[in-house]
Amino acid sequence: MTAMMERTTTVRHLLSLDSVDEAALYALVDRAEEFATGARPEQRLRDRIVGLYFKATSTRTRTAFSAAALRLGGQIISYGPGDLQLNTGETTKDTAQVLSGMIDVLVARTAGPASELADFAAQPRMAVVNAMSEGEHPTQAVTDLATIQAVFGSVRGIRVLYVGEGNSTAAALALGLAKYPGAHLDLRTPAGYGVPAPVLTAATIAAAGNGTTIVQRHDMDGVDIDADVVYTTRWQTTGSTKADPHWRDAFAPFKLTAALLDANPIAVVMHDLPAHRGEEIEADVLDGPRSIAFTQAQNKLNGAMSVLEWCAGGGSRW
Repeated sequence: MTAMMERTTTVRHLLSLDSVDEAALYALVDRAEEFATGARPEQRLRDRIVGLYFKATSTRTRTAFSAAALRLGGQIISYGPGDLQLNTGETTKDTAQVLSGMIDVLVARTAGPASELADFAAQPRMAVVNAMSEGEHPTQAVTDLATIQAVFGSVRGIRVLYVGEGNSTAAALALGLAKYPGAHLDLRTPAGYGVPAPVLTAATIAAAGNGTTIVQRHDMDGVDIDADVVYTTRWQTTGSTKADPHWRDAFAPFKLTAALLDANPIAVVMHDLPAHRGEEIEADVLDGPRSIAFTQAQNKLNGAMSVLEWCAGGGSRW
């Protein structure tokens, strides 16, 4: 218990990039890029236990955090959607109080409201990582920003064209890019499926102090913006459904095609995966020479190692 109490001074939660300051985000991205370019993981999680609670399906994020914890010297306990007493009516806060006496970090994919993660974090001993909630996917953004930095040398001044649903990945990308000077994010989303107004407002306010621009439109006019990155995601976000049975009609114009890529001739292609070839992205684009989607996917491990180090307070850099 003494060792657990000593760790409380370095516990950090990663629930939203909106609550992470610029210096911390830059450090997270820099560390992820260091791992991507060959830095050897140090045993920052030796004698630490990481819990993985995934209520929704996951290939990349769950595997990345499992492998990251092991590479950093930690041990893992995995919980599926039906494993915890939350299913029998125990409150999230009560569950968190119990878990926080036994494990050091909880990586949780709830696919639910932010309040659920806030309840997990309402204790002083266990760090909590948002591995995707209904509103935001912050660890994806850490991975994405580190991937951009590795390719272009810097995120500052980067120009990103995002097409498709304004989902948790788009929200996190907006909040992350807002903290980088001179960046530009052009969001093209179907009407009714954009980045929610509160997130867009928060990102816009943060961007204003950095000379960064974030705009959202619901059409595909004027997409030749000299983008460095053209980004899309799966239209049917994990764990979500759409009330309108004809929603695909609204999404059809917002497809990442070869013509869209030709309009931005220096851009690389990013996709957080899984992909539905022929739906949100043409197969030849995803599998083409300008796609870095699978490098981006591999970088999930590097982003996860960076996040776990930061949340557990490992190393003098934090």
